[in-house]
Amino acid sequence: MTRLWDKGAPLDARVLAYTAGDDYLLDERLVPYDVQASLAHARMLHDQQLLSAQDLAAITAGLTELGQAHARGEWRIELADEDGQTALEARLTQKIGEAGARIHLGRSRNDQVLTALRLYLREATRELAAGALRVADALEELAAREHATVLPGYTHMQQAMPSSVPLWAGGFAAEIRDDAANLEGVLRRLGRNPLGSAAGYGAPGLPLDRDATTRAMGFDSTQSPVTAVQLSRGKAEAQLLFELSLLCQDLGRMAADLLLFYTQEFAFISLPDAFTTGSSIMPQKRNPDAAELIRAKAGRILGSLVNLTVVMKGLPLAYGKDMQEDKPPVFEAFDALDLSLAAMTGMIADLTPNRAAMAAAAGQGFSTATDMADWLVRTLNMPFREAHHVTGRAVARAEALGLDLQALPLAELQALDARITENLRAVLAPADSIASRSSLGGTAPREVRRQISLWKARLAP
Repeated sequence: MTRLWDKGAPLDARVLAYTAGDDYLLDERLVPYDVQASLAHARMLHDQQLLSAQDLAAITAGLTELGQAHARGEWRIELADEDGQTALEARLTQKIGEAGARIHLGRSRNDQVLTALRLYLREATRELAAGALRVADALEELAAREHATVLPGYTHMQQAMPSSVPLWAGGFAAEIRDDAANLEGVLRRLGRNPLGSAAGYGAPGLPLDRDATTRAMGFDSTQSPVTAVQLSRGKAEAQLLFELSLLCQDLGRMAADLLLFYTQEFAFISLPDAFTTGSSIMPQKRNPDAAELIRAKAGRILGSLVNLTVVMKGLPLAYGKDMQEDKPPVFEAFDALDLSLAAMTGMIADLTPNRAAMAAAAGQGFSTATDMADWLVRTLNMPFREAHHVTGRAVARAEALGLDLQALPLAELQALDARITENLRAVLAPADSIASRSSLGGTAPREVRRQISLWKARLAP
C-alpha cells in the first residue's frame, strides 16, 4: 500500500494497522478544524507569494466542498489514509489536481495535527464549561424553590447539624462555578498557535507569516520558539484532564448524595422516571442508574489523566509516535463528561424533595448539640472544651432516657450545671439552630434570601 508521504515500498498492512491504531477513527472529529487550519495556511502562503491566486482559489473551493461533504457523511477517514490530515490532502489532490499537493508547503503533520486538536479543544472546553454552569444554574434554581426546606447535615455519615437544601445546593453550585472558571483558565495554553513550527524546527528558508494564521484562526498568540510546540504537546491536555477530573469529582460527590437521598431509608427525594431504570427481575424497583454512572465517571476521567501523563512523561524533544496516544484519553473524558453534565442538570431540575422527611430527619441524632455547647459558652461564659464535655453528658443522659435533647427535663440539665435555664431550649429546635447561623453563607433565612438574590441576579438574562 503506497502512502501519500512515502512513494517507496508499500507499508506492511500489519504495521499500518498498528501505527494507525484508532487514530484515524478519532481524527473524524478533527476534520472540520483541519479544514479551517488548512484554509488559513493556504491564504497565508498566497499572501507570502508562495501560492498563486489560481491555486488558492482551487484549494479554497476544494477544502470547503470536502468539509461540507464530510459533515454530510459522504466520506470518512479510512485505515489506508493513516490519519485525518493525510485523508484530507489526498482527497483534495484527487479533487483539484496538482494544486492540492502544494498546500503542505511549510508545515508538517506534527503542527497540523496539533493545530486542529487545539482548535477542537478550545471549542469543546468552552462547551463543557457552559455545561458546568448549567448544572450550577439548576442547583441555584433548586435552592430558590426550596429556600425554606430543612435538610440534615452529615459528617462521617452520621447526623451532625441541621442544614438546608439551599446550603446543600449552593455549596455544590459554588464549587462547580469554580470548576467552570478553571476550565476557562486552560484556554490560555490552548490559545497559542502551533502552525508553522513544522516538525519542531520551523520551515527554514520560507517567509512564513505565522501571526497571520494566528489571526485567521482566532488564536490568542503564536507559540514560540518552535521547539516549544512539541514540548507543550500533552501539557494543555493534561491540565485540561486535571480540571475535568476535579469537576467530575464534584459531580460524583453530588451523585453520591442523591443516591443516598433517593433510598427508601432516607426517602428525601424522588427522581424523575427519565433518569431511572427498571429492574430485570424486581418489578417494583426504579434504579438511579444515571446518578450511579456519574459517580463512576470520576474514576474514568482520573484514569484518562494518568494515561496521558504516563505516555508523555519520558519523551525527548520533538515528535515521537507515542504522541499519537494523546487523543484517546482526552476524547473519552470529553464525551463522558458531556453526558454527565447533561444528566446531572436534568436530575437536579426535575427532582422532587420530600420536605417532611427532611425536616423530621434534621431533628434526629441530637443534631443541635453543638448549639447547646455554643449557648453554654455564650450565656454562661463556659470554656468551649468544658461546654463540649457538659453537652456530651447531656446527650448521653437524653439517650439513656429515650428522649430528644430538646425534651430533656430542666432538672436533668441543671444536674450537669446549676446555671442552665429554660432559655436553653430556644436553641435546641432545628429551625432555631438554622436561624442562629447568620454569618456569611450560613443557614439563617435572611442570609439564604440574600444568597438567593445574588444567584437570581446571575441567572437573569
